Parts: sequence; structure tokens; C-alpha cells
Amino acid sequence: MNVSSEHPKRSRVLLVDDHPLVRRALRQALEREGDLQVCGEAEDRGEAMAVLEASSPDMAIVDLTLKTSDGLELVKDIRQKHPHVLTLVLSMHNESPHAVRAIRAGANGYISKQETPSEVMSAVRKVLRGEIYWPEKAAAEAVNRLAGNGCLHSGEVATRLSERELQVFELIGTGSTPAQIAAIMDVEVSTVDTYRSRIKEKLDLKSAAELRHEAIRWNVAKNTR
Repeated sequence: MNVSSEHPKRSRVLLVDDHPLVRRALRQALEREGDLQVCGEAEDRGEAMAVLEASSPDMAIVDLTLKTSDGLELVKDIRQKHPHVLTLVLSMHNESPHAVRAIRAGANGYISKQETPSEVMSAVRKVLRGEIYWPEKAAAEAVNRLAGNGCLHSGEVATRLSERELQVFELIGTGSTPAQIAAIMDVEVSTVDTYRSRIKEKLDLKSAAELRHEAIRWNVAKNTR
């Protein structure tokens, strides 16, 4: 846990990411800007809430997948307990369904880690102005959904499942066995089985074969968009 001293002339930003190198790069990029200050860092949901209480940030930049939790659950926590704190979700994923999930969870913006530092700074400032920042592709998809013109299947999968469930679903679609998924995610096989059961329930799938079929189809659709 790391809490910095207050600097009243700058917007205060909390960094939540389980990779120290990512946090360091973000801190360096933010603190090169005269109007921004990193007031704290955390690597997981519980630590983030504690640092948030101690540092009183104006906004939080939250990784989608944290050390032992779902970043969107943290976004929901912040929205509920500290509604004045703005949130920008930063993720390795560039697909539009993830952006839609983030906004629905209460985030004020979503940006991929593949973007340039200058674009990240633009996203930060847009969120601080009280605007919503998200990728152009995600915005177009949202318009299509509202108009009833888009295919909902891929978006429905991403919005119904938690981040960990979605990770399991993607791995099932690559042909990974429960044991292989457990090794990749560093969890017990029984935990993977629990995720599989939840996924089937949320997506209304009746069998393991149907789950595997839908996961493969979803992966193919996602990779060809």
C-alpha cells in the first residue's frame, strides 16, 4: 500500500493494477502532467478501498483483472460507496463488449493498454471533465444495440459473465481442459468447475457439450470481428 501526500492544485488519481511495472509507467506518465497527481496505489479490490479512504482521490484508474478479484466489482464498490470518485477502466482487452460491461458497471470510461500514453491522458482528462470516454468501436456498437441493428450474442456473453467467468469461457473455447484452465488461472480444478456451473446457469446452457460449443463459437466470432 502506498499513499502519497496531498497536492491541492492537481487532480488526484488512484492507480489500481496488480502489475507494479504498469503502475510505475502510469505514475510516470501522469506525473509528467502539471495538473495530475498520483495519490495512491493498490493491487487488489480490498487494498484499493483502503487506499481510497486514506487518499481521497478525484478518480481511480482500475485494471479489469486484478490479483484475486474482478476490477468491475471494484468499480461497483466505488460507485456505491464513493459516488463522487470517477473511474476509468484500463484493460489489456480491446474488444468492445468489455467496454460495454465497464460502462454498465458504472465506470466513466474504458481504454485499452494498447493505446498510447497521450491517448490515456486524453481519456483521464475527459473523465475528469465529467464526460464518458470509450473506444469509437464500442460507441458504434452501443448505438447499433439501441437501434436494434446489432447481433447481441457476443455482447450478452460479456455482460452476463464476471471477468473470471469470461476468462474461463474463453479458455474453454480454445479447447483447454479444466485442469489446464486451473493451471493457467492458478486456482483449484474445483474452482474452475464452479465457474463452469455458473457460466452454464447464466447463459442458460444445459450441458458441458453445449458450453464447449458456445465457447468455441464465441471465440471465433470475437477473433473475426
